[in-house]
Amino acid sequence: MMQEMAGLGFTHVELSHGVRITLIPGVLKALEEGVVKVSSCHNFCPLPTGVMQAAPNLFEPSAHDKREQAQWVRHTKRSLDFAAQLGAGVLVCHLGRVTFAWFSPLRKVQKYLQQHPRASYADDPEWLRLRDRVMTRLRERRPPFWERMVANVHEVLEYAAQKGVRLGFENREKLGELPFDADFDPLFAALPAGAPVGYWHDTGHAAIKEALALIDHDQQLAHQAPRLLGCHLHDVDAALHDHLPIGTGRIDFARLRRHWRPEHRLVVELKPGTAPEAVIASRRAVEALLAS
Repeated sequence: MMQEMAGLGFTHVELSHGVRITLIPGVLKALEEGVVKVSSCHNFCPLPTGVMQAAPNLFEPSAHDKREQAQWVRHTKRSLDFAAQLGAGVLVCHLGRVTFAWFSPLRKVQKYLQQHPRASYADDPEWLRLRDRVMTRLRERRPPFWERMVANVHEVLEYAAQKGVRLGFENREKLGELPFDADFDPLFAALPAGAPVGYWHDTGHAAIKEALALIDHDQQLAHQAPRLLGCHLHDVDAALHDHLPIGTGRIDFARLRRHWRPEHRLVVELKPGTAPEAVIASRRAVEALLAS
């Protein structure tokens, strides 16, 4: 796996939430041999024993069940151990979601989007009314989920500092996932000054939210740029399919590039099955942006 990435021209990789524990000996061997370096990991990495497929939301810090919260803390610390062992300075994290026991309004969102596929929803009055109603209900229900999320993030801060790894809180693509896009400022304000945390920007997630008239992509990134640790880079097509090769979709990467700095980790994050030629083209597109 590591040799394949090096063969595609990458000097660094992110180890994601699909890395099974059986792959770890090979990962460590590749690092010892200098095949590539690891710039970041994505919680949970490696996957808990017995989990065989990508599972970034296997445990959520916002969950009502205290046992699930404890598992999130436990496996996040385990991922921090592994990231420190590999020399990765950032652990990308998902922070849970707002859920409904009955009659979730998010079902109406899913149904509407399936029945009304289009390139942009900003000029659709029916969608905008539905969006506003759903976001109002999400915000009304948010407080206990938010409080549990913040409390459990506090549980891992000291451990992350000891390990020398920062937590990158990722912007999410679904309406009910935490933090909501406007809530990164309150999240960072709720944590101690100097905490080992930062913002992780996913271009595909932001592009989907922009198409749904929820955010302005460039403004979202510009506002969080002082806290930016890195980016997941992938494109999105008119049907809002993401993790596509860079330059093949709707995202204006040249516009976003002005927020990138030398210390940021830039991760090309493409869907499984992407042709090697497309991976190489995406890498070259990023290199061209950096050189421009």
